[in-house]
Order: sequence, then C-alpha cells, then structure tokens
Amino acid sequence: MDYALLLSRFLDSDGRLVSFPSKRKMKIYALYYLASKIPAGVRFSEPELGALLDRWHLFHDPATLRRELYNHRFIDRERDGSAYWLEPQPPTREDMERRYGAGVLD
Repeated sequence: MDYALLLSRFLDSDGRLVSFPSKRKMKIYALYYLASKIPAGVRFSEPELGALLDRWHLFHDPATLRRELYNHRFIDRERDGSAYWLEPQPPTREDMERRYGAGVLD
C-alpha cells in the first residue's frame, strides 16, 4: 500500500509529516508510513530513534510518535527504554480490526 499517497495532505514536498492526523484511520496510516522509515534489525537508543523520527515530521514531537509506534506494536523496546527496534512483523489489517473494530481502515 502506498501510504505516502494516502497521506498526501499530511506530507510536505520532502515526505515529512506536517501534522499527526487526529482521525484513527489516517493516524494508523501515518504509523505504517513512519515504521517504513525505520531500518529493520537495528537497535536504537531513545535519542537515536527520536532523531530518526525528527527527520520524518515537522511538528517536533518524537516522543508522541515513539509512544504511538510502540503502543500500536510497530516497534518494541527494552523494559527500561534503553533500546528500541522495528518489530519484524508489522501489525496486520486484521490486528488493527481486532483492536479497533471491523472497517477501521476502510
């Protein structure tokens, strides 16, 4: 799925989020988009992940994005928050529908 196309009204010409969508469907698309920018198999410290996320948004809130990515299971972390990494399997449409109800991404 081309999340950049779906998020076009939320992206600047360089593909950075200008705002974090408030509607659940678009927020989930934004999380898929941001997760696609995180390299697989790399462990990041909190500041490193924040710096990576800062490259992909303009509203200067990497903590919210990190928390949303974690809460929606796009990334995982050590219990103490010392390291973060991309989940090997992103949440599926079915995962999102179990969590939020059928049709959440329709």
